[in-house]
Amino acid sequence: MKPRYLIVLAASFLALLGSKATRAAERAIDKSVVVNATLDQAWDAWTTREGIVSFFAPDAKIEARVGGPFQIYFDPLGKPGNKGADDMRFLALQPKKMISFDWNAPPHLAEARQQRTFVVVRFDPVSATQTKVTLHHTGWGDGGEWDKAHEYFDKAWANVLTSLQKRFVDGHKDWSEWMAQLKARDEAKDSKPPATK
Repeated sequence: MKPRYLIVLAASFLALLGSKATRAAERAIDKSVVVNATLDQAWDAWTTREGIVSFFAPDAKIEARVGGPFQIYFDPLGKPGNKGADDMRFLALQPKKMISFDWNAPPHLAEARQQRTFVVVRFDPVSATQTKVTLHHTGWGDGGEWDKAHEYFDKAWANVLTSLQKRFVDGHKDWSEWMAQLKARDEAKDSKPPATK
């Protein structure tokens, strides 16, 4: 009787493990690109302010240490909290191998923006002059703005990695047109007459 009981218990346990393993797989965004950069150059592109500004955003606050800021300012003229990836931080670093950082949704997805996801970026030398950069973004909730944020970042990360590739072919990204658009937007807001009651 005991062996049969153990067999049933073991089978039930394995079935439970199988169903939990299926449920445990969560959605993620996975992207990779090979860049014409040495491992050092690719690493510096993600772990220094100068590197981030060269391809990712017009301004940033970067301190490559655990707990250090990984703040990417897509709208440097915006109010605090609306500049982009405000208040993000490095979670882990393995020199010249991996960085991870927390991340939030863009300001127009305010509900999802209140939460955090996380991103892991890995660096693998392909040759002396090429590096594979792999990005894994996970920690998503379900439904509503989470679905919109996931869709947004699926496209956004592809653009970021394409921009990284271009940075090592065409040179640093020129943000002057982007900044002019932001300035014009702010000037248009300032010139509007106050709303009447």
